[in-house]
Amino acid sequence: MSQGIRGGLLRRHRDFRLLWCGETAGKFGASVTGVAMPLVAVSTLHASTLEVGLLSAAAWAPWLIIGLPVGAWVDRLRRRPIMLTSAAVSLLLFAGIPIAAWFNWLSIGLLLAVALLTGTAAVFFQTAYSAYLPSILEPDDQPEGNAKLHGSASAAQIAGLGSGGLIAQLAGAVNGMFANAATFLVSLICLAGIRHREPRVTRTEHHPASLVGEVREGLRLIANDPWFRPLTLFGAASNLALMGYQSIQVVFLIQSVGLTPGTVGALIAAASAGGVAGAFVARRVADQVGTARATLLFELGLPMLALLIPLTVGGAGVLLFVTGGFCVSAGVVAGNIIKASFQQRYCPPDLLGRLTASTAFLNYGTIPLGAMLGGTLGTTFDLRTAMAITTTGVPLAALILFFSPIRRSRDLPTSRPTSNSTLPLDTDAGTVLPRQ
Repeated sequence: MSQGIRGGLLRRHRDFRLLWCGETAGKFGASVTGVAMPLVAVSTLHASTLEVGLLSAAAWAPWLIIGLPVGAWVDRLRRRPIMLTSAAVSLLLFAGIPIAAWFNWLSIGLLLAVALLTGTAAVFFQTAYSAYLPSILEPDDQPEGNAKLHGSASAAQIAGLGSGGLIAQLAGAVNGMFANAATFLVSLICLAGIRHREPRVTRTEHHPASLVGEVREGLRLIANDPWFRPLTLFGAASNLALMGYQSIQVVFLIQSVGLTPGTVGALIAAASAGGVAGAFVARRVADQVGTARATLLFELGLPMLALLIPLTVGGAGVLLFVTGGFCVSAGVVAGNIIKASFQQRYCPPDLLGRLTASTAFLNYGTIPLGAMLGGTLGTTFDLRTAMAITTTGVPLAALILFFSPIRRSRDLPTSRPTSNSTLPLDTDAGTVLPRQ
């Protein structure tokens, strides 16, 4: 089971190790793209701030378009083939960008199309992946597995963000897409090597009416549950603010602060290092103070320092960006770890795909809106004002959690009540453990 020395899960569980390697490689490539794509748009195609915002919006728009039905589809199908297909599609699309540049076919329209299609693949991959993980890990191993996956993903994002700026400076932003394509090849190889085979999904009557009913069931699960509801509303509001400033931070650092692409990549990587710190302390803090209290600390306390980001200036003033970004990253990753473990334990397994898709639809669905908001604010006002408006929204979003039952609890519950009972009045009574 989950006993054993620290780090034992990676050593003793071959399938989890392969899943971990594939997911880490994919996060590294996605982070390279997160820097390289805006740099391609700005430095190669001379895109406007609004166009850069639309590029970020296109990558996340599929969550609004197909996010809900994907959850029902994933619950009907085996998850690993979905992940393999999604990784293969992303590999081909990202490799196609530098090839298109060789033939002088590269345009903002093409970048938007690639972002939209790879975003669609990501919807299928993320939904299937979130529902697949509990099938290969015992419940007692899931908190450790979530911590390792989120921690390594944060480390890969740091390396990818730093590498994205460096690759863009040394080899050109367009060629940076090859690095991302290669990481999806690694993901394909790792996923193909997993020995665990999911049981065949029992095929019942599946028609449009039943699909609508399953989608409605996932939404009803969130709307009627006193724990899922505030966590999901918070995730939606928080991601709106996060993407609002992240969609224009590259333009802000280059045009307003006057930094080079390589320096921008290094600064974003340094800020993202907070994710590793958050992954390291998440379970430790949650064990000490309780999962509900830890959620408030990570999602409300640390992100207050996001207010330092728009104050960034050249020279030593770049430390303001690093400090604010570091604390935001730490809070997001730590909060995601706690939330993931909570959902996997609290939600019935046969509803996990629908829960994942429904929460992702509401959480990730605000990301393209945030990207468009950031681009619009950056065009309407100066970039520093736009950054100030969007970063202020990060701690404000967490007030949803503060005014929810989470504030009155020590721990988030590990199982759903069998009756329609409401919240327990004894907030320290027997519950152990939970933003994507």
